[in-house]
Amino acid sequence: MHDRSRPPWWLDEVAHAGAEHLDEKYVAGYERKAAYDPSEDVAALRASGIGGDSTIVDLGAGTGVFAMAMAPHCRRLVVVDVSPAMVDVLRAKADAAGADHIEVVRMGYLDRDLDAVIEPGSVDAVFSRNALHQVPDFWKVVALVRIARLLRPGGILRLRDLTYEMEPATVEEEIEAWIAGALVDDPRLGYTAAELAEHVRLEHSTFTWLLEPMIERCGFEILDRDVRRSAYVTYTCRVAGRESS
Repeated sequence: MHDRSRPPWWLDEVAHAGAEHLDEKYVAGYERKAAYDPSEDVAALRASGIGGDSTIVDLGAGTGVFAMAMAPHCRRLVVVDVSPAMVDVLRAKADAAGADHIEVVRMGYLDRDLDAVIEPGSVDAVFSRNALHQVPDFWKVVALVRIARLLRPGGILRLRDLTYEMEPATVEEEIEAWIAGALVDDPRLGYTAAELAEHVRLEHSTFTWLLEPMIERCGFEILDRDVRRSAYVTYTCRVAGRESS
């Protein structure tokens, strides 16, 4: 890790990454478990004007499923993850693809040296999937401000995460329904009810009606939102007040 300038009050992202994401055996089975299809996100970014001359940053890139799908459609792709095990997989994939325009960096949202790797104002799009919920709301705000600073005028943020679309009075009922809707019993094949319950207990997903004002306060305009199963939301955002060229 970099981040030598981190003050003593700064969050340690490795400690909040989730122990499973640091485990090589878990990482080896991650893609089968997640069953993520990146085609919708690639299409959304291309529809937003991201193309062959674009610079893209994938924050919390995991094993690089999105990155490898997006790589043919951009000029520069910076792939960032805090997990050493994930980064090893990312580097192996980039090397196997012979993709010289992919840069793999072991850092996190909050790494204070990120600006040294990615020049502020130079990025056309940032993509992040299932990573922001790893940190509490205070640090979500810090991360969103840093993302906004990386983006050029009119730059796009595509954000996918476990986020609760529910009202305070119905939280218990809707969380119970969400957990009961787990589709698998084998944790190798997907997320089980026990894992969803653990997520609610220990991780930092927030409500849409809290997250969305955070996004806007941090400098973004929300262009599109897609809610699925009351606990998963995809946002397409643009740096507010600045039209894309």
